[in-house]
Amino acid sequence: MKSIYKTFKKHTAVDQVIYLSIAILLLLMILVVVYPLFYIIIASFMDPTQLLSDGLSLNISDYSLKSYVTILKDNSIMKGFLMSLFYSSFYALIVVISTLTIAYPLSIRNFVGKKLLMTLILITMFFGGGLIPTYLLLKSMGFLNTIWAVLLPGAIGAWNVILAKTFFESLPKELREAAEIDGASHFQYFIKIVLPLSKPIIAVLALYAFVGQWNSYFDAMIYIEDQHLQPLQVVLRRILVQNQVPPGMMSAQQQMNELKKIAEMIKYSSIVLSSLPLLLLYPFFSKSFEKGVMIGSVKG
Repeated sequence: MKSIYKTFKKHTAVDQVIYLSIAILLLLMILVVVYPLFYIIIASFMDPTQLLSDGLSLNISDYSLKSYVTILKDNSIMKGFLMSLFYSSFYALIVVISTLTIAYPLSIRNFVGKKLLMTLILITMFFGGGLIPTYLLLKSMGFLNTIWAVLLPGAIGAWNVILAKTFFESLPKELREAAEIDGASHFQYFIKIVLPLSKPIIAVLALYAFVGQWNSYFDAMIYIEDQHLQPLQVVLRRILVQNQVPPGMMSAQQQMNELKKIAEMIKYSSIVLSSLPLLLLYPFFSKSFEKGVMIGSVKG
């Protein structure tokens, strides 16, 4: 702290004002981000009646695990959580495999048809078929109300291909030349040399895909009617937006105010529960993620 103060005092008065203004601005931005998280976490442990009447409380005696117990006992929320975990993990795997296998050939200089394929891929960034044609296509393929309606439509993204292609092009050319001298084919070079060096870009693609699929609900809401196949976000939408509590959490004799009370009780704890996988996953991918974004975004 003293070293920071000494460094601060060395600057001119104008620089000190600028640095102080920036520090205050950053502090305000941190508060804007942290306060909602703090509110949700504390509210998830409070009784909804007390929360609505008295507001947020910092008294530990007012906290309980009732909302979390309610969630863990409910089958629909836990099934939704497991389905979201399945969708996100399997979707990330599909995205990584498809993107790498498409991007690697496009990174080869003398690949025949490279410009045409890149043009077709870039077109998909600006033009899409739309919701109704996509729905009709999935229906004709028999994918409606199946897991493939969620996993396949967005598995190949133009931006991901460009990112991976740029990463592959940044690898030293000497590696390919040495592999050719040793008699390695493109497939052997890709499997034994390129993939072990591609951990950063794999982390980027996997994290992008996992987070995107975990937060997604629209495709599942449109294409999946079976509640056993719906992800957690669709279940949360019924709770948070429509105030519909899953069956089993209330009896038929309870009135609307009781329904809202239960929905309010599990709302914040559901948000905390749905955010846990992302919070636990990011620290393991953070170093590779940052490195992959920088290498894949600028051609070396």
